[in-house]
Amino acid sequence: MIRVKVIGRGIEKEIKWREGMKVKDILREVGFNTESAIAKVNGKVALEEKEVRDGDLVEVIPVVSGG
Repeated sequence: MIRVKVIGRGIEKEIKWREGMKVKDILREVGFNTESAIAKVNGKVALEEKEVRDGDLVEVIPVVSGG
């Protein structure tokens, strides 16, 4: 299982790990895309193509923009 925490939204969930799963897959599963959030895997900022492993903690940080 992969633990996912969405910062500032009060969302915490577990996602079943699958072979070849990447950060972008996790973002999609919690309702974000690579333009709307930044991800940290085990405390380090991760690019969308980074593979995640069973037991990882992924923190999703929504991007806020405006003018």
